[in-house]
Amino acid sequence: MTDRVAIDDVLDKKESTWWQDVLGYQPFWITLAVVVIAVIMSFVNENFLSTGNFFNITRNFAFIGIMAVGMTTVIITAGIDLSVGSTLGLVAMSSAVTIDSGHSMEAAIAVGLLVALAIGFINGCLIAYVKLNPFIVTLGMLSIIRSQTLVLTNATPVTLRRVGEEADRFRELLAGNPMGVATPVWVLLGVLLIVGFILRFTAWGRHIYAVGGNEQAARLNGVPVDQVKVSVYMMSALTAGITGLLVLAWTGSALSNFGQSWELRVIASTVIGGANLLGGAGSAYGGVIGAALIEIIRNSLLLAGVNTFWQGTFVGLFILFAVLLEKVRNRGR
Repeated sequence: MTDRVAIDDVLDKKESTWWQDVLGYQPFWITLAVVVIAVIMSFVNENFLSTGNFFNITRNFAFIGIMAVGMTTVIITAGIDLSVGSTLGLVAMSSAVTIDSGHSMEAAIAVGLLVALAIGFINGCLIAYVKLNPFIVTLGMLSIIRSQTLVLTNATPVTLRRVGEEADRFRELLAGNPMGVATPVWVLLGVLLIVGFILRFTAWGRHIYAVGGNEQAARLNGVPVDQVKVSVYMMSALTAGITGLLVLAWTGSALSNFGQSWELRVIASTVIGGANLLGGAGSAYGGVIGAALIEIIRNSLLLAGVNTFWQGTFVGLFILFAVLLEKVRNRGR
C-alpha cells in the first residue's frame, strides 16, 4: 500500500507541466493584469503611452520596487518591517546634511548607507536575539527614526547646494537618465537581479525560505536562523537607504516627511506580488511587479480623472484579490 501511494505521488508530479507551474505562479497573473490595464489605458487616454508618462511611471514605481525587493526577503522569513519609510527619510536627511556641511558626495552616500545598515542591524538583533515581535520592534523603530529625522534639522528642510560641485556630482550620479531611462530604474534592475539570484541560487537564499517555511525545522537542520533574520532586516533597511539617496537626488532637497506611509505601499507590493505574510513564499520579481501594478493603477486613475482619494480603495481591492488568489492556489495543492 505504501509503495502504491509513493507511485501515485510520482505520477502526480509528472502530470505537473511547465505551463501549470506558470499558471500557479501569482506574479504571472499580476504581470498579466499590468499588461491588460496598460492596453486598456492606451485606448482610454492617448497620453498613457507618451514618453513623458512612461518615464514617470517607471521612475515612480522603481522607488517602491527597490524597497519591495528588500521587504520580500523579510516577509519570506515570516517577518515584517514597518520602519522602511522612516529609514528612507532619515537616510535622505543624513546625506543631505552631510553634503550641505561641505563634505564629499562619497561621504554623503557612505553616511546614508551606514545609517540604513545600522537601523537594519538593530531591528534584526532585537527580533532574532532578544526575541521581540517584528511588528512591535519595527513599529517602535518607525516612530524613533521619524523623531530623529525631525531632531536632526529641527524639522527644517535641507536643500542641496545649487552651486556646489559635490551636490552637482551627487545629482548627476543618482538623478540622471542613462539611455533615456531614469537612474532609479537601472538601480531597480540591478537590485532585482542580485537579490533574485541570491534567493534562487545561493545557500543564503535557501536558508531564508527555510526559516519562513519552518523555523524550528531549519534550526534542527543547522540553518543559522538568527543570523539569517538579522541579514534580511539589514537587506530591507539597505534597499530603503538606497531609495532614500535616489529620492534625495531627484528632489534636490530632504524633507522631514520623506517616505511617510511608504511602508504600506511597499508591503502591499510584496503581498500583491505573491509574498506570504505567514512566511516561506515570495520572490524578488513578485515585489517589483506588485509595485508596478500599484503605480499603473495610480497613474491610470489620474489620467482617467478619477478622484485621487479612490486610489487606496483600488489598491486595497487588489491586495484582497491577491490574498484570495493565493488561498485558492494553495487549496489546489
